[in-house]
Amino acid sequence: MPMRNFEIAALRTDGSLYIGQDTAPAIPLFESAFSAFARGTLIQTVNGEVAVEDLQPGDMINTSSGEPAKLIWIGSSSFVPADAGRRMPLVRIMAESFGQGRPQSFITVGPAARILHTPHHLRSEAGGTRMLTAVREFVDGVNVIEIVPPTPVRLFHICLDRHAAINAGGLEMETFHPGANATRTVSHSLRDRFLGMFPRIGHITDFGPLAHPRAPEAEAGQVA
Repeated sequence: MPMRNFEIAALRTDGSLYIGQDTAPAIPLFESAFSAFARGTLIQTVNGEVAVEDLQPGDMINTSSGEPAKLIWIGSSSFVPADAGRRMPLVRIMAESFGQGRPQSFITVGPAARILHTPHHLRSEAGGTRMLTAVREFVDGVNVIEIVPPTPVRLFHICLDRHAAINAGGLEMETFHPGANATRTVSHSLRDRFLGMFPRIGHITDFGPLAHPRAPEAEAGQVA
C-alpha cells in the first residue's frame, strides 16, 4: 500500500501547540483531511484575508453563520496530481463562476474541497436548504475545470472547533469533517491511526455535527 507524508499543526486540549509529521496509507480516509485548498488560497479571518499556509492554530476564522470559530488543526501534504497510478486531478474554479466575486479570481482546490452551493439537479429536493457539494460535481470544462500539474502541489485542510463553511477566495467552502461513517470500513488500527492525527479527537463523534447537509456525490462517470 503506497504511503504518504503528512504535516500537522494543532492545538492540544490544554491549549498547547503540537507540530509534527506523520506517515499513513495514501487512502481516501487520510487524504481527505489534507487535500482541500492549494497553497495561496486566501482564508477570511477576523483580521482579514490570510493565505492558508500562513494560518496558525488559534486564529479566529470567519464563518458563514456570522460567528467566528477557532482554528484548531491544519494539515498539509505534497501531491503530484499527474502521478502514474495515483492520478488525482485538481479543480480550478475561474473568477465569478458562482456569481459576482465568487470567487474573486481563479482558485485551485483539491479533491476534498466542498462548496456551500446546491447543485441544480438537487435544488427542488433541497427545498431552499444550502448543501455542501464536492467541487468536482461542478466541473464543466469551461468555468470549472480539472487540471493535472506534473509537479508537486502543496494542499491543505483546516479544522475549526466546530464544523463550518468559511470564505476561501470569495467562495463559502467547508472546513474539515470526516463524516460520521468515515471510519466504519477501515480496521481498528487504521481508525486509531487516523484519529491520532487530531490531538483533540478521541472518537469520531468528537468532530461534532455537520454545519450544513452534504449533497450526495455522483458515481464516477455520471454528470452532476
